Amino acid sequence: MHSEINTIRNDILKTVLESQKFITPIELEKTISIKYLLNKKQAKSIIKDLNATGDLAYTYKYGCTFLEKSFNRPIRISKHIVLKPPANHYTPKHEDLVIQLKHGISFGTGKHPTTRLSVKGIEYVLKHDEYIKSNNETSVLDIGTGSGILVITAVVFGIKRGVGIDIDPCARAEAKENVKLNRLKDKIDISDRSVENINDRFSMITANLRYPTIKNLFFHINRILDKSGFLIISGIKADELKDVLNIYTKKQFKCLWKEIEKDWAGIALKKTGQTS
Repeated sequence: MHSEINTIRNDILKTVLESQKFITPIELEKTISIKYLLNKKQAKSIIKDLNATGDLAYTYKYGCTFLEKSFNRPIRISKHIVLKPPANHYTPKHEDLVIQLKHGISFGTGKHPTTRLSVKGIEYVLKHDEYIKSNNETSVLDIGTGSGILVITAVVFGIKRGVGIDIDPCARAEAKENVKLNRLKDKIDISDRSVENINDRFSMITANLRYPTIKNLFFHINRILDKSGFLIISGIKADELKDVLNIYTKKQFKCLWKEIEKDWAGIALKKTGQTS
């Protein structure tokens, strides 16, 4: 019975994390009751236990209560990346890359789908592309860095130096703290510079921003991204994805990877230097 309960618990966590929409407690109770032939009391008990152990957390959005995976403990957000609060212990598994992240008010704690999609896009590029692996002078620019999670992820994966820019002084302070926690102060600079005033060139650019900004940044991104460089975009809704791809793939970029989670989209693009 203990083994069966563990199986159900793990399946619930997977269901919540991989769901394309937010799940209410009642919906989750119904789903596991039907799947495992449980009565309402048994289903509620397992969910309550997952909340008590910190695996799940109740969140309130759009006037409704939902269940989401808790981020107050070490949590895997991609195949290789595990986010860990500074006070928690975690023993890495093979090929795990652990990032310490102090939760503040800035965007980018791993809770939102666009953060996870951005991390997955970075991971896809840096695990598969030989250009990045063979280049000793790689660099990344994270536009609107928030907590700093994306620039930290890229550097942890092997990018040699990084710059995170943000207009919010609170975000910059929190990003600097997270860079320090991960002992990357000598590799990552957090700045208030605007992308319009940057003239350095980068091997990779990450931008977890909303659609109008992504659209308006094309000229500047194209100007400062190296030939054969990579662009990771998220912050766009699934129904905006086609328009974003039309803008970028018709103007010197090729789409390598895309994924949708809870109606949010993430894409990884490569600069080709050619107009399609």
